[in-house]
Amino acid sequence: MGKVDISSIIQKDREERKNGVFKGVFLDYLEILKQNPDISMLAHQRMYNLITNPGVEVIKTDENPRLRRIYGNDVVKKYKFFEDDFFGIDKTIMKLVRYFHSAAMAGEESRQVLYLVGPVGSGKSSLMEALKKALEMSSPVYALKGCPIREEPLHLIPKHLRKQFEEILNVKIEGDLCPICRYRLKNEFNGEYEKFPVETVGFSIRSRKGIGVVPPVDPNNQDTSVLIGSVDISKIDMYPEDDPRVLSLNGAFNVGNRGIVEFIEVFKNETEYLHTMITATQEKSVPSPGKGSMIYFDGIILAHSNEAEWNKFKSDHTNEAILDRIVKIEIPYCLELGEETKIYEKILKKSRFKAHIAPHTIEIASMFAILTRLAPSAKVDPMTKLKIYNGEEIVEKGMARKIDIFELREEAAREGMTGISTRFIMKSIDTALSESEHDCINPISVMETLVKAVKELAISDDDKSRYLAFIQDNIRKEYNKILEKEITKAFIHGYREQAESLFNNYLDHAEAYVNKTKIKDRNTGEELEPDERFLRSIEEQIGITDSAAKGFRADVTAYMFFVLRNGGKLDFNSYEPLKEAIEKKLTASVRELSRVVTMAKVRDQEQSEKYNAMVEEMKNYGYCDHCCNVILKYAANNLWKD
Repeated sequence: MGKVDISSIIQKDREERKNGVFKGVFLDYLEILKQNPDISMLAHQRMYNLITNPGVEVIKTDENPRLRRIYGNDVVKKYKFFEDDFFGIDKTIMKLVRYFHSAAMAGEESRQVLYLVGPVGSGKSSLMEALKKALEMSSPVYALKGCPIREEPLHLIPKHLRKQFEEILNVKIEGDLCPICRYRLKNEFNGEYEKFPVETVGFSIRSRKGIGVVPPVDPNNQDTSVLIGSVDISKIDMYPEDDPRVLSLNGAFNVGNRGIVEFIEVFKNETEYLHTMITATQEKSVPSPGKGSMIYFDGIILAHSNEAEWNKFKSDHTNEAILDRIVKIEIPYCLELGEETKIYEKILKKSRFKAHIAPHTIEIASMFAILTRLAPSAKVDPMTKLKIYNGEEIVEKGMARKIDIFELREEAAREGMTGISTRFIMKSIDTALSESEHDCINPISVMETLVKAVKELAISDDDKSRYLAFIQDNIRKEYNKILEKEITKAFIHGYREQAESLFNNYLDHAEAYVNKTKIKDRNTGEELEPDERFLRSIEEQIGITDSAAKGFRADVTAYMFFVLRNGGKLDFNSYEPLKEAIEKKLTASVRELSRVVTMAKVRDQEQSEKYNAMVEEMKNYGYCDHCCNVILKYAANNLWKD
């Protein structure tokens, strides 16, 4: 059965490819073009279509409280083309697509270099790879057969007839024949361009078909032939020096015609080497080797480098001509915790590691990455800032005023351009996985690995101390809170009814307090004043002060009415701050018992049953026997200390 399936797949693909191959003459091509004018589209339009055709989702932030907290009222677009590989850089991707949209409309961007700048490991190269792979997977284009730069067949049409042809075909004709095809048209086809053969050609990174790559070149060994090709010395004896047949058009701009030319670490090259960019952008032409004429170029010029090179290059005023032809897009590190974890999960899925990863392990590593990237703020501590950037609902302790994410961003315009890279975190996770004796890693082992890795980093002592403090202080404290909540949740799994009862009581009393009414006792029917002492016993659990209590009760009541009006269902989980307060209230009452359960060496039957029930519940959260044992021992030593 398997053989039949594989064979049929191969056969089907072969048939489809055969059907997709076109071989004919220019007149045949014009007939196809008449039916579908889009097949002659230019490179930027092709790329824009490849990005947008899979689908675009416009996020309505007013329907998503978390995204509204992050983006405010901004329009956010998510492109399906990028969704599986790029996380936490939606705004950056929107700028990238905006460039291609403008260039596709033949705006000024179509004559500009797209330049990505950012710290190491921020995703510059990955974005470039995604664009190149999209081109590689795209439909073939029609080109003049035998043309070294795979040019558009419409270049055959003489200038004096172009306006007429444009009206008939409903296309815009741009560009001129390359010297080699011009020679062939005159000498092989006697100027009868309608007979010039046309074929379909695909794109390939490895075969340098439509995708040219320029790595940085040693300044002492710079040769423009890498960019524009060369004169074939072996043919100099056979043909005159200005004969097109001596040209080898195999430079990056030649092979990247109708596709992409990528400059890796672009500003590591000498400026003179980059001058070809100037004509390639504004005039859409590049010099031919030797004494030949300029050659038309239709392609996307992509460039990227780290910020140090960019700053050095732009500080030299003699580079104005190139700077004026650059659209710069900054690619910062991800600053959203939820999105950062997706990056590592994606990379781990592609690896061969099979070890078990305990809950919160990737989250803790991601926290460290983001804390190093955030600028210090006088308004909030680093962990609170991390949570705000993650779209979490944060209220300043003891105050009803919410912290404005936009104020925090204004404080630090360069945020996300420094800090620990994704690669560093991934190497630390890999190390923890490799060193694991039980095929299981957990937040504690990852924190230990991160500490060792930071100590070996070649950075300033101040940065090293700051990074270590993040792990040993901020993150450890945060993890202890997460762990305490999780163990308690597992422990009080059977206390659900008690939680619901506290929740409903709080709502009844808060509503009566806000509306200045009385409460009817459910058992006796007696009308009572709202119990402020009871309300405060819940509110104090999350640091709500006396002065802020009134506002908090009003917020809770308003939120509950909003849920009910919209047909929602009220339960213990409905309002996160109140849920947290009730959990803490329950925790306080079971803390001693929880301490006994995690620490007691000799347990009685009842304690053993409760302990086993807690372990089983933790396994439901994703723990295995090994990490559950490690985590509970850690909890016994670090939580609930007298």
